[in-house]
Amino acid sequence: MVYIRQKKLEGLHDYKYAGVDHSLTSKYVLKPFYNNVVIKCFPMSMAPNAITLSGFSFVVLNFLTLLWYNPSLDQDMPRWVYASWSIGLFLYQTFDAVDGTQARRTHQSGPLGELFDHGVDACNTVLEVLLFAAAMNLGQSWSTILTLFGSTLTFYIQTWDEYYTETLILGIVSGPVEGILTLCIVYAITAVKGGGSFWQQSMLETIGVAKHGIIPDYFYEMPWNQWYMVYGGVVLVANTVQSILHVMEVQRERKQSVTKPLYGLAPFFVASAHVAAYLYLQPVILNHHLIPFVFYAGLLNAYSVGRMIVAHLTKDPEFPMHNVLTFPLGLAVVDSLGPTLGLWPSALGFGTYQIAFVFMLMGLSFGVYGSFVHDVITTICDYLDIWCLTIKHPYNEEEESKKGK
Repeated sequence: MVYIRQKKLEGLHDYKYAGVDHSLTSKYVLKPFYNNVVIKCFPMSMAPNAITLSGFSFVVLNFLTLLWYNPSLDQDMPRWVYASWSIGLFLYQTFDAVDGTQARRTHQSGPLGELFDHGVDACNTVLEVLLFAAAMNLGQSWSTILTLFGSTLTFYIQTWDEYYTETLILGIVSGPVEGILTLCIVYAITAVKGGGSFWQQSMLETIGVAKHGIIPDYFYEMPWNQWYMVYGGVVLVANTVQSILHVMEVQRERKQSVTKPLYGLAPFFVASAHVAAYLYLQPVILNHHLIPFVFYAGLLNAYSVGRMIVAHLTKDPEFPMHNVLTFPLGLAVVDSLGPTLGLWPSALGFGTYQIAFVFMLMGLSFGVYGSFVHDVITTICDYLDIWCLTIKHPYNEEEESKKGK
């Protein structure tokens, strides 16, 4: 399948990265650390995308330890596992931030870098949902699905905002900065406390708040992980509303339709409704086989986000509304709904065939997203005469100065 038509490749020449980071943590702590310390560790011959991919390898190693020690997402693990997750995620964030600096100092900035960076971030989102669920001992439950929903919505709406405003804006509190640092702290605390069971305790009681009659029992007994979900929900709503208002403001300034961009949110919520309906109808998947399903749902979102980024880079005015990966899940929902309503029998049933179907969905998502990534990267590399993971045309200051003259 061709994801970028030849006539749209010309838009790549007009690409210019535009981003605004309002994070105080990034401005006063992280960026000075990146620019004065970290960037000096990478040679000028190393391609920016190679740095991005190297950083992602730490998260992959974290996930492999999860599969070994806690595939059910509800068991305590050795302290060193949580500590390695904290270090691995921080290294990923560091490498992911430094690749842009490396691109500028090697004069390799371009549309492929943004696409590659976002693609790796999308894959990291899937893995971190599972790692966070395991660190909090959320298990294979609706809490893990809510975490997936919040993480993927944050990523989707941020990219949707960038598509319409042509500027990537990170707020004072954002997922790529404060969100990742919060996860690093959560993993580190879990290591110190000896396991995810710590987060199952009452937060108010743990911090020494006495039980008073004015505090309802429900709130007093709420564990740490539920309070964290509340905190995440508040930040999610705030960032979502902020992005929507920002897009509407930019559209109004351009004297274009204010409501049309809102239709671009439909693919995400339609897919999320399918996910919720399927898991409700198939509790065996929710409670026993959630990891492969989370991979499918996460890559479904990554595919939507990837197509948005491609449309943004090529200046394509047509927003990508359709996602082929949603279709088989929709059929599965209809199939499972029949017996519940007493209208038609289920072809897959409620056991072995459903499990096989979920693994098929995971394989399909890997295939579709993998073909998308391969086709887009090779197409852009061929058109711009560059390589993805190595520098094909090293910058030569003397030659460039001669060309200028």
